[in-house]
Amino acid sequence: MNSFGIFRLLKRNDRLSFYRSPAFEQSMVAKVMMFIGGLFMLIYLIVFGIMFSVIANESGSFSLLLVILPLLLLIDFGLRFMIQQTPLMLMKPYMLLPIPRRAVIDTFLITSIFSGWNWLWLGLMVPYFIITLAGGAGFLTAFCVLAISMILIMIQSQWYLMVRTLISRSLLWWLLPAVVYPLTLSPLLFSEYWKPLENVTDYIADEGGSWWMLLLSMVVLAVLYQVNRRMQYAFVYEELSKEEKTPKAMKHVSNFSYLNRFGLTGEYLKLEMKSIFRNTAVRSRVLMSLVLVVVLSLLITFTDMYDGVLMLNFWCYYCYSIYGMTALVKVMGPEGNYIDLLMVHRENTLQLLKAKYYFHCAILLVPFLIMLPATISGKFSWMMMLAYALLSSGLLYFLLFMLAIFNKQTLPLNQKITGKGNMENGLQLLLEMVAMFLPIVLVSVLLLITDETQAYVILALIGLLFTVTHSLWLKLFYQLMMKRKYENLEGFHSSR
Repeated sequence: MNSFGIFRLLKRNDRLSFYRSPAFEQSMVAKVMMFIGGLFMLIYLIVFGIMFSVIANESGSFSLLLVILPLLLLIDFGLRFMIQQTPLMLMKPYMLLPIPRRAVIDTFLITSIFSGWNWLWLGLMVPYFIITLAGGAGFLTAFCVLAISMILIMIQSQWYLMVRTLISRSLLWWLLPAVVYPLTLSPLLFSEYWKPLENVTDYIADEGGSWWMLLLSMVVLAVLYQVNRRMQYAFVYEELSKEEKTPKAMKHVSNFSYLNRFGLTGEYLKLEMKSIFRNTAVRSRVLMSLVLVVVLSLLITFTDMYDGVLMLNFWCYYCYSIYGMTALVKVMGPEGNYIDLLMVHRENTLQLLKAKYYFHCAILLVPFLIMLPATISGKFSWMMMLAYALLSSGLLYFLLFMLAIFNKQTLPLNQKITGKGNMENGLQLLLEMVAMFLPIVLVSVLLLITDETQAYVILALIGLLFTVTHSLWLKLFYQLMMKRKYENLEGFHSSR
């Protein structure tokens, strides 16, 4: 079979995997919703493309889009974490087949370059191309800006795959994008403070649409593709060939005996805490969330970057909700490794859900303490902090714990760069987006009809209502889980 035949075969299998997935029914509905969301995003991109092109025509800098693009690439990088898988996460089913591994990696890398997400950005670039061309830009300049912008999006897809794979091996690799993106944004943000950066910005705005920059971007894409290809192959070969390490005997075991007074719920609280300390996949989510909250709190406290009312509301809520959204969106996923044991005794799973709820409510104290400097400095009000803490423990957790009914994909306890069943399905993504933006929509509406204090009081009351009734809706979710027990068990077994 030639390379093209392998490509067609793997693409066909990738399409079939969607229909054969244990989470097919929830993914299908969510896929339609995400398609609708994509249409809304396309409309926004068209509006921004028209806006940027008008500014470019008025200023006479027809390559202005290339100056703004680093900021858009940063946003794109964050969004890809929710929608794009790495090739290594998709390779496991093909490891034992008589297919060249490099051909498998090439297929998924090429697919990532020509993915629908990348082509969606043409909604921004095509209107910009047409309007700048009508506004006096030469055809070669306008075409080069369009082509360079599209190639940069493709470069971004390869850059994301490389960074995501490295982060799966060690969280220290977060330092790489933390250094690269500020450097690319520095001409845009600090050009007025330093003359050399202003010269760089002016040069890109005036001369960015040139044929040699188009060739340079194509070379960068080819180089990054080859680097990514070699790295992905090396990592998958290393993971498949290495021996499992036998853990050393533990010198000290934490008993958390102070939780014994809570009976079975206390035992599950111990399990939740030990899972964080002992399992790398679970621990990495905690560390990533903690670092994000610390960084955001420092930025809000010591800069005026997010001083807008809506931005402050969004980041205050985000700091409270980030760990819940990364952990509870996969609720019951880690337990899928030993779900059969949980089903032995009646009501065990209900006590587990309660323990998870109490644990995540207690975790809210951590972002509260981290955000205290921002509160003392006057960026956040005490009423805002209380409102979003209650909204997180109430409405947010209500939405996320609802996923316990449908989740049936086992999440590996230890981090792997190859695996199956450890990616979010469509319903998880949809509920995650609702959980992230619904409170901001609520506060935006409330601020239009009332003042800030009354808006926060209403949000706090909504959160308090869901918080005090947690026993009722957790029991409801448990009963619905039991109706789907055998279907979910089959999904957990098949995705291990």
